[in-house]
Amino acid sequence: MTRVACIGECMIELREEADGRLSRSFGGDTLNTAVYLARLGSQVDYITALGDDSWSDELIAAWKAEGVGTGRVLRLPGRLPGLYIIQTDPKGERRFSYWRETAAARLLFQATEARTIIDSLTGDDLVYFSGISLALYGDEGRGRLFEALRDIRSAGKRVAFDTNFRPRGWPDQAIARKAFQQAFECADIILASTEDLELLFGNAGVDEVLAFADRAEIVLKYSDLTCRVMLKGEEIVVPGKPADDVVDTTAAGDSFAAAYLHARLLGQGPEAAAQAGHRLAGQVVRYRGAIIPRDAMPKP
Repeated sequence: MTRVACIGECMIELREEADGRLSRSFGGDTLNTAVYLARLGSQVDYITALGDDSWSDELIAAWKAEGVGTGRVLRLPGRLPGLYIIQTDPKGERRFSYWRETAAARLLFQATEARTIIDSLTGDDLVYFSGISLALYGDEGRGRLFEALRDIRSAGKRVAFDTNFRPRGWPDQAIARKAFQQAFECADIILASTEDLELLFGNAGVDEVLAFADRAEIVLKYSDLTCRVMLKGEEIVVPGKPADDVVDTTAAGDSFAAAYLHARLLGQGPEAAAQAGHRLAGQVVRYRGAIIPRDAMPKP
């Protein structure tokens, strides 16, 4: 079976209800993608660092229950996972507040104990990471991440990068732009929203990604839900249909990525993969939180 590794951070999620109470769950962009990949039938491991606390134990148990492999999660004594709060407006748009500066996940590519985990990535068929993953590690950690990604590609395996740009995660735009350009150079599949690209690169954002279309599979997602795929000189446009009953847009892009990548790993073409992405994302936005109930998953 094809093996996938998702790199990043999962945090404790607190969701603010209408009456001000908080409900606790967990989430993080690449972890959301890993869960949905597992639910769709992919063999997937999550690559991150956690602490040795009871909340980290709960996260590990929850991922295992979802079928996500946890054998390559680094546990760092004395550290804790990050935390975030979601506030959702009446239209379903969400606002995030983070407490993650000292989270264990930030040390993954700096900890000497992680060397075996990082070296193991050349054994995966596809390695997936995001712009939020990039923001975690700092210059030194990103340098080691890019070195690992180059090794993965040299071993004949593929790398997928999802833009997921969040300005608050970066000290300044120039550092973020340089890191994203390096990520584009390392990726065989680039999943990018035009909103992310314009926020980071301005009006030239789409052109920044299209510069890699001669060698990478480019999946552009527009604000009207249109998906435009460029692959081997071909361009395929797959429109999406807005959901009528949006409750929470959390993880819409993460679930799209999972369904798209899963379909491509099964050998399906880009059009079918984009349709699968639209189908899953359209269901995810009908529920609160990043991970929808298992019985709400759309039928294949």
